[in-house]
Parts: sequence; structure tokens; C-alpha cells
Amino acid sequence: MTQQTETLRRAARLSVAPMMDWTDRHCRYFHRLISGETLLYTEMVTAPALVRGGALHLLDYSPEEHPVAFQLGGSEPVELRQAARMGAEAGYDEVNLNVGCPSDRVQSGCFGAILMTRPELVAECVSEMQAECAAEVTVKCRIGVDDQVPEDVLPAFIETVAQAGVTRFTIHARKAWLEGLSPKENRDIPPLDYPLVHKMKAAYPDLHISINGGIATLDDGVPHLDQGLDGVMIGRAAYHQPYDILGLADQRIYGGGPAPSRAAIVHQMLPYIEGHLSAGGKLNQITRHMLGLFAGQPGARLWRRYLSEHAHGTGAGPETVLAALAQIPEAA
Repeated sequence: MTQQTETLRRAARLSVAPMMDWTDRHCRYFHRLISGETLLYTEMVTAPALVRGGALHLLDYSPEEHPVAFQLGGSEPVELRQAARMGAEAGYDEVNLNVGCPSDRVQSGCFGAILMTRPELVAECVSEMQAECAAEVTVKCRIGVDDQVPEDVLPAFIETVAQAGVTRFTIHARKAWLEGLSPKENRDIPPLDYPLVHKMKAAYPDLHISINGGIATLDDGVPHLDQGLDGVMIGRAAYHQPYDILGLADQRIYGGGPAPSRAAIVHQMLPYIEGHLSAGGKLNQITRHMLGLFAGQPGARLWRRYLSEHAHGTGAGPETVLAALAQIPEAA
């Protein structure tokens, strides 16, 4: 195992899930200020967008985001090989294949969760991705789709893909119902099966297995680590209450020091905001990710309201953020 692989495995003890329209580069920079250790993921980027569409801006990130993983969607092996190489050449620490997203556009493109029905194709895809990709190639999957029996399907899927060289899996512990449920409903309605994910770790002890789905606090996540899983991935809770999750992570998960205060993180964001504005960006492209920073604290509602009402205005800048911060009694 290389030093880079060991570093990634340590970081993957806690990760923030890839979330479309949420975990963009501004979100990840903000999250990194709260936790210096947690593994961060990009939004899913489709291989065709990179290879055929030339959307190279989707590769952009800040060096401060490391360790950071690049998630790809696709099902055409050669195209995924090219896209994975581009991700690795851009400097991402990991390239992850999405085998879990249940959205309609993912189904129509034959990638995401529908690939749970085609493990041999997934194995071919990851083999191609590994061929020219210096970064580790990993897979994020569901426990099954539609009428599949997870107890049968998931072990066979993992075994097939592991034989192609993948040693790290993140498993969303729900089935995806591609017929009858919306993507939003697929995040909540299919029942969770945590014991099945733990069984996969027992059956494949040499694989690095992280669990995802329904985990809303560190108190929810730590028992999975204590019971032998290698990592925990948290999605919406880490986005909506970032300090409650990431602010405690370095100390509790990694044995490090405490996070900066919420107010200190706001001040640390100001140079980044100034750089974004000077490059022609808009304030609300960043501050929309910061709305939950004071969740549960006195003044949180005023903070959210001030930013929501003022950050999109012409000329809005760092002083707008400081004015929002002044709504917080402790900061004021």
C-alpha cells in the first residue's frame, strides 16, 4: 500500500457525499476550513461532458481542498478511461465511479444506479479507468435496484468489481427504486439495511468499505466505525449543519485538534470571497453554501435571512458577510 493510499484511507474514515448542485468547489473550500481531515467529493461529473463536451471547467478546484475525490458518471469504458485520466492529471486524489444515483437522466444515460444490474460492465469500466489513472479508482453503489434481492446482488456485485482491481467501496445502504420513486424519494423511502453493509465487510475484510445513507450526526456514524467498518459518508446533514459534523470531526474521528470557531471560519472565507469576486463571480455563489454554519445557534435565522436577502445584490461583497455575521449575538 502506497503512502498516498494510506492517507486516503485515513481521510475516508469520514467523507462528505457527492451532492449535485451542492458540493461544488466553493462548498468544498468552505468545508475544508471547518475540517482539515475529512475526505471531500465533487459533484458527479459525466464522462461525456468532459470527453465530448470539453467542459474542462468542471475539473477546477482549489489546492486547499485536498484530500479531494472526483466523482464520474458514465458507462462507456473507453470514455470513462479518458475522463479518469483527466481527473488524475488535474490532481484529484481519487476518481470515483457513480453506481448509485437514481435520477431519470442517469437512467436514460445508462449510468448511476442502473449499473447495479450490470456488474460485468462496471468491472470493465473500472479496469479501463485504472489503466491510465494515477489516482485510486473507487466505486459508490447502492445495495440493489428495484426487484433485486440485495443479499444476493450486492456480494456478487462487489466480488465482480473487486476482481477488476477496486479495493474501496462506499455503499449507500438502500435499494434504489428506479420505477415509481423520484430521486428525492429514493433518498428516504427505501428502507435502510445497515447490517447487510456490515456483512459485506465481514465477507471481504481486505476491502475498504464505507457506509452511507441516513446518517445525520457523528453519534450516528461513530458506532459503524467501532463495529468494524472503515468509513462513514454523510450527505445532507454535513451540508445543512456543517459545523455540527465537520467541526467535531478532526478531534473525534482523527484525534486532532478542535476546529476554529464559526466566526473565525467566516473571517477565513473573506480572502477566498474577494478572489472569487475579483474574477467576476458573485457573492451568493459562495454564501449559499454557508447558510447552515450557525445552525442551532442564537442568531442563526438572522444570519440566513441576511445572506439570502443581500448576497445576490449588485456590489455585495465581504462587507455583506460581515454584516450578516453581526446578526450573531456572540460574534457581535
